[in-house]
Amino acid sequence: MEVKDFGKVGVLMGGPSSEREISLKSGKAVLAALSESSVNAVGIDIITDNEQENIKLLKSYDLDCVFIALHGRFGEDGTIQAILEKMNLPFTGSGVQASRLAMDKIGSLEIFKKQGFYTPKFLSLERSTYKKSNDFKNELGLPLVIKPANHGSSIGLSIVESVIDIALAIDLAFQFDARVILQEYIKGRELTVGVLDEIALPVIEIIPQNKFFDFQAKYQAGLTEYIVPAHLDDHISESAQKAALIAHKSLGCFGCSRTDIILSQDNLPYLLEINTIPGMISTSLLPKAAKTVSIGFDQLCLKLLELAYEKAEI
Repeated sequence: MEVKDFGKVGVLMGGPSSEREISLKSGKAVLAALSESSVNAVGIDIITDNEQENIKLLKSYDLDCVFIALHGRFGEDGTIQAILEKMNLPFTGSGVQASRLAMDKIGSLEIFKKQGFYTPKFLSLERSTYKKSNDFKNELGLPLVIKPANHGSSIGLSIVESVIDIALAIDLAFQFDARVILQEYIKGRELTVGVLDEIALPVIEIIPQNKFFDFQAKYQAGLTEYIVPAHLDDHISESAQKAALIAHKSLGCFGCSRTDIILSQDNLPYLLEINTIPGMISTSLLPKAAKTVSIGFDQLCLKLLELAYEKAEI
């Protein structure tokens, strides 16, 4: 598809979630890349989750296509996708149902289990019932990973090594969502695998200086080492890539995704979650992986627009 075929593209950024600042960085980077490629692109700062206000805002720009650079609630959970479908506007990334499933860590893990993937053992808590009992039976052992069920960027996530810290970690996670997921801690190497146009990209190994790949480690320069491609035996890399691609398809994802994996000490790929709108600055993980197969950041942005139009025609 020629650049001129994209028409007027709105790059949606910001949003009402706790990941607003990260989204603004992604959106500005995408907007700069598209403009550099002579795409008629405009940045649109989303500041509310009100459907009618957003429809009015988007209509005012007379758009032909939308590049979604929104992270977290509203942007990744199928909400903005439903609005754009209602407006018959092509948009980048996955559709409503796949976005909703991927954002729901509990629902997606259930699907992964049914597909036969390795997943951590887990259980979920609801804020309403948890407050009534303020207790639960921990059958997962320690350490525990405790996090909001519908959130990203490791916000509200804790790794708990002592029973006395469990309640505090649960309370923290409930500050960000009405549901909380508790997982057994799988000791191993942190990997992530991007998928672009139904092809798994090279595996990246993430080595944070912090205890785990938390918000600070993700976004503060110098706190994490990224090995691209990861130093793994070929059969292990292929196993991780295959798992990511099948997981992507099992949720019905489209265009691109990024699957987070823990490679256990016996070299088994444990699926943690799928991100349907990965970070989109040139040094983000999906662009890093794409670069290793000679797809630059500008090209990546154009490819995602091309796929948006392809999805609209299906």
